[in-house]
Amino acid sequence: MASSPKFLLISLLFLIFFISETLGQSENATRTKCTSSYGNGCHNKTEAFKLKLIAIASILVTSMIGVTLPILSRAVPALQPDKDLFVIVKAFASGVILATGYMHVMPDSFDCLRSECLPKNPWRKFPFATFVAMLSAIVTLMVDSFALSYYKKRCCGGGTVESGKQVMDGHVESQSFGHCHGNGFDGLVDVEASQLLRHRVIAQVLELGIIVHSVVIGLSMGASENPCTIRPLIAALCFHQLFEGMGLGGCILQAAYGIKTTAIMVFFFSSTTPFGIALGIGLSNVYSDNSPKALIVVGILSASSAGLLNYMALVDLLASDFMGFKLQKSMKLQIWAYCAVLLGAGFMSLMAKWA
Repeated sequence: MASSPKFLLISLLFLIFFISETLGQSENATRTKCTSSYGNGCHNKTEAFKLKLIAIASILVTSMIGVTLPILSRAVPALQPDKDLFVIVKAFASGVILATGYMHVMPDSFDCLRSECLPKNPWRKFPFATFVAMLSAIVTLMVDSFALSYYKKRCCGGGTVESGKQVMDGHVESQSFGHCHGNGFDGLVDVEASQLLRHRVIAQVLELGIIVHSVVIGLSMGASENPCTIRPLIAALCFHQLFEGMGLGGCILQAAYGIKTTAIMVFFFSSTTPFGIALGIGLSNVYSDNSPKALIVVGILSASSAGLLNYMALVDLLASDFMGFKLQKSMKLQIWAYCAVLLGAGFMSLMAKWA
């Protein structure tokens, strides 16, 4: 699993390079034709820059708090992954991630790809946003499936039983990664080891989707010079990152990563939105949020992120837990978990008014 941080780093660098190269080439004629409307005299570059600096610091801190809370909760017995309270908190966070995809990211994609600043044919004659989101969900399923198969083969392909170490409750527990005979899947794979691999794949893919839309959100804020828009966005994004971080942190906790990998994943989640804001500030002189290239790039990235987040929330987080043994054996716990999902999704849906 050492390749996980490298994969996230390469993905982030590619995304930043792609955005910088594409959005840095917006045509001047288009910028004149379709420019952002600030209205009410709310165009103040100096004030907006101060607010962006505040946003970078506050979002960085709240992101770190959100993603580390579940990880640090392993010291609290009631919040261990096998306890009922953890299931309820994770259901709440899963509802937040689900609402992020449907209520925040997907509408942004519709706004971008159906903008009046794009040619009517083909952008307003074909539902590109939902098409890209659908493809993204299918690709996420493929990555989910292939990654799990790859790690199972890597663990069991040598014809010997491999063992790993899992740190839980401050103690190191030995865990078998499979019982294999010869090559491939000729033996039975240990259920707990398979579940651990599943949690690790979920954590990596979920973080990748969060990174994509975090950079896009940060880029939009960083390029804006409208204090009236930025001011409410700061509070909204802080809450957004806090609860989304709790969802990701719960997945990282269940993945039982080592300290180094956990720290790297926490760093990526916490820094991508502030870095996106800094990138937007750097590109503000050449970036127009209503230029065709910007609309297409941001729209496609938002749709891709929405498809990924919706798939992960419904399939890997909610369905996996609600169809699992723990919730299936307790109707009362199921009801509480559903209430937590609705609460998380409802709360994040209300935030869509500001962000």
